[in-house]
Amino acid sequence: MHSKDQICHEDYQKTADWLLAHTQHRPKVAIICGSGLGMLAEALKSQNSFQYSDIPGFPQSTVQGHAGRLVFGELKGKICVCMQGRFHMYEGHSLCKVTFPVRVFKLLGVETLIVTNAAGSLADSFCNGDIMIIRDHINIPGLAGLNPLNGPNDDNFGPRFPPMSGVYDKDLRRLAKDIAKSLGYSQFVQEGVYCMVGGPNFETIAEARLLHKLGADAVGMSTAPEVLVASHCGMKVFGLSLITNKVVKAYEDTEQVNHEGVLGVSKMRSEYLQTLVTELVSQLDINNNTA
Repeated sequence: MHSKDQICHEDYQKTADWLLAHTQHRPKVAIICGSGLGMLAEALKSQNSFQYSDIPGFPQSTVQGHAGRLVFGELKGKICVCMQGRFHMYEGHSLCKVTFPVRVFKLLGVETLIVTNAAGSLADSFCNGDIMIIRDHINIPGLAGLNPLNGPNDDNFGPRFPPMSGVYDKDLRRLAKDIAKSLGYSQFVQEGVYCMVGGPNFETIAEARLLHKLGADAVGMSTAPEVLVASHCGMKVFGLSLITNKVVKAYEDTEQVNHEGVLGVSKMRSEYLQTLVTELVSQLDINNNTA
């Protein structure tokens, strides 16, 4: 990674200070909304919202289905900050920029990061519209050396060599499964392994077969970098994938995936995902503090 891509601690602090000066909210939970899932932010009460373009140091989101707003507010009495739209490597952002908001959240006092994404299913047992609780991930760009922690380590945030086993909090996963059961969602809430690829193209059939053989249940183009940085910062992490399409794994299959279809399924099932996340947040063991 070139030095021009490096972001120093003062840059994160400058953005955090600007946000702290512009909102009374002091969030303990951050939620990153994936493609077509930004309505989660609309559920927040007593909102303060900011366009990414108005926040010092923030990158811009260029993808359809990503609104590009940071929303502060209350969800079931818990103070949250919500990203309506995330940043992706395929947009041309360095991974430092992709994950920039996560370190800002840490400086705001966030302790738990909830990530959501739209993903294609590799597992034969998954159906479109299923919600997958992420048990673990395979970070293909990371394995190839594209890692947001490349460069000098910032000891203010975490250690040089952070462990990634158990990165998706076991207690939060268990709680989410209990909530899904109580809501009557068990038939379409699954658990599995998410795989991140670089994108922006969807996978070839050979690639899809390879990822399935590697143990991936769903595939997408985000999430792993933010999770990696959040874990490095000492945050608890919980992740959900909304299964929006079946990834083609057979040469006889004539089905084609497209982004419009992904957004369509997101719209259809988003209400259920929003309810699940809202209930999860309501049961988090955190104390709000105000400025």
